[in-house]
Amino acid sequence: MKTAYTFSVIRYVHDVVGGEFVNVGIALYAPKENYIDAVCTKKYGRLSGLFVEVDGVQFRTMMNFLEIRIDEARRTLEGELQFDGKPKDVLEILYRVIPKDDSSLQFSTSGGGLTTNPAKTLDELYERYVERYSEKKSIVTRNDEEVWKVFRKPLEEKRVTRYLKPHTIVANDYEYAFDHTWKNNQWRVIEPLSFDLENADSIKEKAARWLGRAVALQSAVEKFKFYFLMGKPSQERLMQAYTKAENLLHGIPGAKEFIREGEEEAFAVEVQSEIEHHSGE
Repeated sequence: MKTAYTFSVIRYVHDVVGGEFVNVGIALYAPKENYIDAVCTKKYGRLSGLFVEVDGVQFRTMMNFLEIRIDEARRTLEGELQFDGKPKDVLEILYRVIPKDDSSLQFSTSGGGLTTNPAKTLDELYERYVERYSEKKSIVTRNDEEVWKVFRKPLEEKRVTRYLKPHTIVANDYEYAFDHTWKNNQWRVIEPLSFDLENADSIKEKAARWLGRAVALQSAVEKFKFYFLMGKPSQERLMQAYTKAENLLHGIPGAKEFIREGEEEAFAVEVQSEIEHHSGE
């Protein structure tokens, strides 16, 4: 037997004045079934792809809070607590759990229909209004290997790639295998790092991981120098995060050098000079 329901699209509003928003969830209410539930995304990558800066932790906290309040409303409908009069539609419940104001979470005008399975209908609405758009915006990114290709070409032209060999740096409690190294009094390790990623958090997290990795290698008996080949973001809005990532990497102790895109020819000349000088000794 079919029962009536109302639903509302939950929106993350980045700019209340400008009206910029992204659909992040669905809430559905079927009064006769005493059913109220919501499905909310925890993915904020799409938000970062559309807006300059999104606090991922704050966004997930906000989504969790909404789901908790919806759970409380469900228990109320099931009789554990009592509403002051049974809600007529989903918006009445939503505005009871989160008051109507100018916060980042907003609700669309309610829609509705008939269903034999409210939970299934909720999932279908989520797929229709939220999930199908989550992967629509294709963001072009590069991995470390693609950044290496940028720097490898001039190294090949200088005929020095044949001198680059894999080598593992072994520390007291950690070791790491580098693909491109040569030895000139001490080990020189080349590590391509792509920061051409989807969002600011990913960029800063990658730098933080490498900071920790490099610090862990400092107890190695073999002395070595880092050459970081830096692949910058293709999206201008992520350049601030890229700057912060590079600042983190500057905290690495010991010998290091940062080579940025556009400096690959000069780097190839430097490597060629060092290898030829060492070979001539």
